[in-house]
Amino acid sequence: MILVWYDWAIIAGFLIASLGIGFAVRRRAGRDSSSFFLSGRNVPWWLLGVSMVATTFSTDTPNLVAEIVRTNGVAGNWVWWAFLISGMFTCFLYARLWRRSGVFTDLEFYELRYSGGAAAAVRAFRAIYLGVFFNVVVIALVTLAAIKIGAVTLGLSPPQTVLAAGAVTVAFSALGGLLGVLVTDLVLFVVSMAGAVAAAWVAVNLPEVGGLANLLSSPQVASRLSFFPDLSNTELVVSLLVVPLAVQWWSVWYPGSEPGGGGYVAQRLLAARGERDATGAVLLFQAVHYAVRPWPWIVVALASLVVFPDLDAIRRAFPRVEAGVVGHDLAYPAMLTFLPHGLLGLVLASLVSAYMSTVSTHLNWGASYVVNDFFKRFVAPGADEGTLVLVGRLTTVLLMVLAGWLALFLESALQAFNVLLTVGAGTGLLFLLRWFWWRISAFSEIAAMAVSFAAALYFQFAELPGWTPHGKLIGGVAVTTLGWMLATYLCPPTDPAALRRFYLRVRPGGPGWGPVRAGLGADAQAGPGDRLPRSLLNVLFGCIGIYSFLFATGSAVYGDLARSAVLFAVGGLAAVPILIGIARARPDQGRGDGDGEAG
Repeated sequence: MILVWYDWAIIAGFLIASLGIGFAVRRRAGRDSSSFFLSGRNVPWWLLGVSMVATTFSTDTPNLVAEIVRTNGVAGNWVWWAFLISGMFTCFLYARLWRRSGVFTDLEFYELRYSGGAAAAVRAFRAIYLGVFFNVVVIALVTLAAIKIGAVTLGLSPPQTVLAAGAVTVAFSALGGLLGVLVTDLVLFVVSMAGAVAAAWVAVNLPEVGGLANLLSSPQVASRLSFFPDLSNTELVVSLLVVPLAVQWWSVWYPGSEPGGGGYVAQRLLAARGERDATGAVLLFQAVHYAVRPWPWIVVALASLVVFPDLDAIRRAFPRVEAGVVGHDLAYPAMLTFLPHGLLGLVLASLVSAYMSTVSTHLNWGASYVVNDFFKRFVAPGADEGTLVLVGRLTTVLLMVLAGWLALFLESALQAFNVLLTVGAGTGLLFLLRWFWWRISAFSEIAAMAVSFAAALYFQFAELPGWTPHGKLIGGVAVTTLGWMLATYLCPPTDPAALRRFYLRVRPGGPGWGPVRAGLGADAQAGPGDRLPRSLLNVLFGCIGIYSFLFATGSAVYGDLARSAVLFAVGGLAAVPILIGIARARPDQGRGDGDGEAG
């Protein structure tokens, strides 16, 4: 495509604004490592929630949704819709516990919760594994989507896209720290959503599509509209619905949907003003992420089935695009080529915004691990704050360089998504239980990491005739869970002094801390608001409410206004007790920052 000057002006305007935010907050961000990575732990819930939403809206997300819809219909989205359950557990059980812990990163948790050299080893390993390797993979996946969009819309080669996409992002990320990321996310989210809605509007009104009614009645589309897989197709029901809802949400570690919270979600929770802000942030994130944002992408994906019914149609339309880049996930950027000038600039700016919001978060989050959990903890314990900020900025640049290089070798968004799911299979239950069961130790964590990685390699590369992808996932979950459970009982428990220290700071509820409470006597009461039955009821209400809003919005898109109204009413009723409970919570609850370095 050829952009006119005002398309370029719109894109340039958002890039300049992002850099301007980075420059504006650079002094505040550079005061110390807490300012650079946690923005002084004084961020309101709404800014944190929007930032999490913006982070999970990246250039690869609409491409992934397009690939899912084109291959398995709207019901195929259950492979990620199921993660709402994990999000609700994070919201009502774990958000306040993270904020109450007062750790600097979620990896510092290991030396607060566990003891000895094993705890330090887990922290060091995960600082490099997650901070560098895993973050590089995720950023590379996001950059792959940028490569496909750049190839289709601008005719850029992969190296050109990598250089152009990474330069501005790494600049404002290194300058502004988390505060720059949060403020920029607020702007970028608005632009990203506006662009997604505009792209859907244009796609539906293309002459080939002929409006929403014609789209929904089209033979290529009508069979793909159901919210649930065809019950007569056992294989699809198991892979798209049963496994995600029964196994995947609690067993798989995936960025943004970690069981028990973690990663950049935990970073946002630790930056909150207090426990109520942490809870509100996660609730806002889940509501917008699942109930609001998917439908513009789904509409574009459905329209692409009419315009580009198969991969050959995409190849014919874009003969200059490299063969290895052509896949169903290319359908979304292919649909953007029909946008008129001006709107084209806005939508491309929205995709640039989506890219920058996600990558900047992962750069800052990954650098926080390298700085706090490896460099400061093991390399230079006496480093001053200026040195820590400098190392953080240099790490930010290095992560972007490595991710850009890796992106040149990836091929498919769904391919990378499935690999990430497999690598984390089986670890989720450990992350859920370690807050509520004293017997889990650092050896449990080591076993989970080792067995999960080995199982992922085996199920990905071994010749296993008859094994389906969801069968391999279940196999990985079973082997990993068995491995870390055996390690929990066969290896030494955590030092009692460390358990008491953790319990007194975090005060988790439930029966799993009985032996520790027995040794604490009168000091053993659980934290305020930590009644598990009430929290679990809120999880149920949250899932009912947000799923109702998700399908109410979809029903409105499909023109079924009666069903939409009923579902909106159900969602509203489910939200009432949740919102009342959050409003009654004490706003200053849990604002302490702990007692410093856990190790």
